[in-house]
Amino acid sequence: MERLRVYSHRKAKLIGGTFIVVLLALGLRVGYLMIFRASHYAELAVEVEQRERKVKAARGRIIDRNGVILASNKTVCTISVIHNQIEDPEAVISCLTKELGLTEEEIRKKVEKVSSIEKIKTNVEKDIGDAIRAYDLAGVKVDDDYKRYYPYDRILSKVLGFTGGDNQGIIGLEAYYDEALQGEDGKILTYTDARGVEVAELGEVRLEPEAGDDLYVSLDYNISRFATQLAEQTMQRHQASGVEIIVMNPKNGEIYTMVNVPEFSLQEPFTLTEYMAGQTGEKTDLLNEMWRNICISDTYEPGSTFKIITTAAALEEGVVTPEESFYCNGSITVEDTRIRCHKTTGHGSEDFTHAIMNSCNPVFIQLGLRLGAPRFFHYFEQFQMLSTTGIDLPGEGATIMHQLKNVGPVELATISFGQSFQLTPIQMASTVSSLINGGERVTPHIALTCRDRDGKVTRTYKTKDKGSVVSKETSEILRGLLHQVVAEGTGKNGQVAGFAVGGKTATSQMLPRGSGKYIASFIGFAPAEDPEVLAIVIIHEPQGIYYGGTIAAPVCSQLFENILPYLGVEETEKNTDSAVAQ
Repeated sequence: MERLRVYSHRKAKLIGGTFIVVLLALGLRVGYLMIFRASHYAELAVEVEQRERKVKAARGRIIDRNGVILASNKTVCTISVIHNQIEDPEAVISCLTKELGLTEEEIRKKVEKVSSIEKIKTNVEKDIGDAIRAYDLAGVKVDDDYKRYYPYDRILSKVLGFTGGDNQGIIGLEAYYDEALQGEDGKILTYTDARGVEVAELGEVRLEPEAGDDLYVSLDYNISRFATQLAEQTMQRHQASGVEIIVMNPKNGEIYTMVNVPEFSLQEPFTLTEYMAGQTGEKTDLLNEMWRNICISDTYEPGSTFKIITTAAALEEGVVTPEESFYCNGSITVEDTRIRCHKTTGHGSEDFTHAIMNSCNPVFIQLGLRLGAPRFFHYFEQFQMLSTTGIDLPGEGATIMHQLKNVGPVELATISFGQSFQLTPIQMASTVSSLINGGERVTPHIALTCRDRDGKVTRTYKTKDKGSVVSKETSEILRGLLHQVVAEGTGKNGQVAGFAVGGKTATSQMLPRGSGKYIASFIGFAPAEDPEVLAIVIIHEPQGIYYGGTIAAPVCSQLFENILPYLGVEETEKNTDSAVAQ
C-alpha cells in the first residue's frame, strides 16, 4: 500500500510539472508573438478585415506619326454586388434586371450567391452605370473601368490588334508592346466587420491606377485610309480573295501602312466578317484566319518581282552589264527541261536593260546559271533574305527556300525568275528597299517612341544597323534599270505624272500548278533617283485578267499619285505622260 501511495505521488508531480512546463512554454510563445510579431499579425488582421476591388489602369494609346489616335480608351463600368451588404434583394434584382438587360434569373442567381463580392457585368456603358449608381442601393458597387476603343474600326485592324477582357493585348501591336501599354491597376480597399459588412465610419482607401505609356508609331492614318479604300475597290473590281498593300520608307524601314483586306472590326473582333462567315470550319480556326496578318505571316511565290534580287546579285558579282546583248527565242532548255518565256514567240535580240524591261525569263535563267547555286545562295544570305526581317509584330514567317545541296540546274533556273520558293511580302519589300536605297539593309519597324501622359519620352525604339548588302554603284544601276521598266517596259501602268517611278511587275501561279489561280503583284518606288517611298501591291486570285502589269501596277500608280504630294515629295519630271493601259 505504501508503494502505491509513493507511485501516485510521483505520478501527480510528473503530470503537474509537465502541465507547468507547457503553460510556461505557451506563455513564452504568446509573449513572443505579442511583443516581437505584433506588427505582422496586425497586418494579417487588416487583410482579413479588408475587401479589395480592382481598378483598371487606362491602357496607353497608340498614336500615328501625325498625332492621330488609332487606339484609345472608353470609360465603362463594372457592376458588382456584395451579398452581406444587400438590404433589399428584390429592389437590387429589379434595378439590375431593368438597367442591364439581363434576365431576372441571371441576376437573382448572382445576387443570392453568398460570396465576398460577385461581378454582375463588365464593360457597361457609362450612362447606364451612372443610372444604377443613382439608385443608391446598399450592396451594389459601380466601379469605373476602361474598354479599348478604336475610332477607325477596320483600318489597320491586323496591325493594331485588339485586347481581351483582361485588357491584355491579343494580336498585333497591342500584343507586341503589351508591357509598355498595359499600365498598373489600382485598388479600392474597404473595411468590414465580422459579418462582412463594410464599416462606413472607416471609409475606403483608394490606390490610384497608373496609366500605361502611349505608343507613337510610324503608321500614317491618312495613307492607311486611302490604301484601304484602294485595296477594297481592287478586291471588288477583280473579285479577288484578298489584297495586301505595304507602304514604307526605304531609307529607314519605317512602315507607313500595312493593309490586309478583308480587314475585320476592331470593335467586335470576335464577330466573323461576311467573308469568313461563309467559310466552313471551327469558329476558333476561322477567327485565327480572320486575324492573320498575311503581310508578315504568309509566304508566296514572288514571281518576276524577284528578278530585282537576281539582277542585284548579277550586277554585284559582275556577271552582267546593262549593255550586254542576249537573244530570246521564246524558251530555254536546262538539262532536259524546256522553260518558256512569258512571250512564247520570244523577244529576239535585246540588251540586258531591255531584258528586264521585258521581264524575259530566259535571260534571267542565264544569269542564275552564271552565278551558280553557291554564289546565288551567298547573295541570299548577304541580302539577309533567308531569315525573318525582325519587324516589331508577332507571328512573322520566314523564307521557304531549297537547301543548297538540293539545288540543281533546273531548280536554280526557276529560282532565278522567282518560282519554286516562297517568302513573305514584308521580306520582299524590305529586301528591295535595301537594294535601291544605296545598299543598306533596313529593318522594317512601326514603333518610334513611348511617352507618358505628360509627353515625356520613356522609351525610344531604334533598329540595329545591319550593314551594307550591295555597293552604291550596284544600287544606282539597279534603280536606273527599274525606272526603265516603268518608263517603257512591263510596268508602264505604274507611271505617275510628274514623278520618276521605278518598279517591277509579277504574275505568279499559285500551287498546285495548273489550278488556274494566280497572284498579281507590283513593287514600286519613287522618286526613282532617290527613293523616299516604296510600296508593294499583291492581289490574290483575281478573276479574269490576272497580269501584275495590268491590274497591280495601276493600284500602285493611284497610290503614289495621292501620297507623294501628301508626303511633300517634290516632282522630278515635268512632262511625264500618263500611264498607258495594256
